[in-house]
Amino acid sequence: MSASTELKSPAKSSPREPVQPRQLPAISAPIHDSTSTVKALSFFSGAMGLDLGLEQAGIAVLLASEIDKFARLTIQHNRPNCPLIGDLRDYSALDILAIAGLKTDEDLDLIVGGPPCQAFSTAGKRKGFNDERGNVFLKFLDLITEIRPRYAVIENVRGLLSAPLSHRPHSQRGPGFPPLQPEEKPGGALRHVIQRLEAQGYGVSFNLYNSANFGTPQIRERIVILCHRDGEELPYLEPSHSGIGQYRLPPWSTFQVAVADLPPDCHDHINFPERRLQYYKLLKPGQNWRSLPFELQLEAMGKAFYSGGGRTGFFRRLAWDTPSPTLVTHPAMPATDLAHPCLDRPLSIQEYKRIQQFPDDWLIAGGTLDQYKQLGNAVPVGLGAAIGRLILKHLQGEPIQTYWQFQYSRYHRCDHHAWKNKYMSPHQQLQLSLS
Repeated sequence: MSASTELKSPAKSSPREPVQPRQLPAISAPIHDSTSTVKALSFFSGAMGLDLGLEQAGIAVLLASEIDKFARLTIQHNRPNCPLIGDLRDYSALDILAIAGLKTDEDLDLIVGGPPCQAFSTAGKRKGFNDERGNVFLKFLDLITEIRPRYAVIENVRGLLSAPLSHRPHSQRGPGFPPLQPEEKPGGALRHVIQRLEAQGYGVSFNLYNSANFGTPQIRERIVILCHRDGEELPYLEPSHSGIGQYRLPPWSTFQVAVADLPPDCHDHINFPERRLQYYKLLKPGQNWRSLPFELQLEAMGKAFYSGGGRTGFFRRLAWDTPSPTLVTHPAMPATDLAHPCLDRPLSIQEYKRIQQFPDDWLIAGGTLDQYKQLGNAVPVGLGAAIGRLILKHLQGEPIQTYWQFQYSRYHRCDHHAWKNKYMSPHQQLQLSLS
């Protein structure tokens, strides 16, 4: 349970559908094998979702890196013997190897990391590498090319696919302004990443992956870039589930299965404002504001009623029989509500952990909002395990199955072949540089 319960509300009883036995992969205890011969360094580690997945696959994480105060406390509590560094810009490659207990001439297997994604998010200003957080991304690339591990994995948001290398404010575009330069056009940031890695001999492949295809009870789509030092483009991750029954894989796991055996009195959560609760009480599992009577839609939504887009996150109750929507860092923001299917509250910390596949006893440090933030930013453990399994198979020369035309995400043509055809045509392949 959370160490901070100042925002805890008593659990309320409410009728709900009968639950089924929990069928998620068994990860109730952290998996850590310090004797593993395959070793990794982790950066931007957060609450360690990616690291737990790697360990579940059989890869030992020798070092973590994180600057967030509460995420550092999370790492220190759950992995007290794992060396932990802060801002990676304060360390050289030699410093990092020494702290991880590696010799300078030792051949490292893997470096993983999810650099801060706000610089590339479609919801932000998308300043790319001109953003302070984007500059940390560049330092991460430097470490990869200096340490030269056999494999490197970069995880990020979908917005990286189309983010420019250099951002020009929208007020300086259009009639009366010069045309956009190559580095200011969509795709420039990822093109720069690929060119830097390929210039050092790395083969680069990537795709947009829905975590639900890897056993996670959540629709969460992230770019995973796989890099191989010998120049080979690695195959795509091997899915374990399918939402449409492709390759006769099991169906996606659901919210109901994920939380079925959680005790009713264990939940730490924030509350919805009383004004919004009146509308939630009228909604059933899986419904949102569109299920309200028309007059109440106008009343509940206010000015947002006339805005564009699907607006499916307003007054949204989760469904029992589908995966959760993407977990966010605050489950009670008006446009991205994550309400329990029946209870009149947002999802709890304990439900967040189940959805992200963290062990129940994995302590998340800080107050309730700090815990939501860490879990909302985390890589689902199931996706991390899929990454680890693919790296191990390739390293050991085991066959990796190809799933032709598999629907890896809700979006089309997000794999590296289709992306290169769109954004790296011959006239776009000039080396770009940051101003």
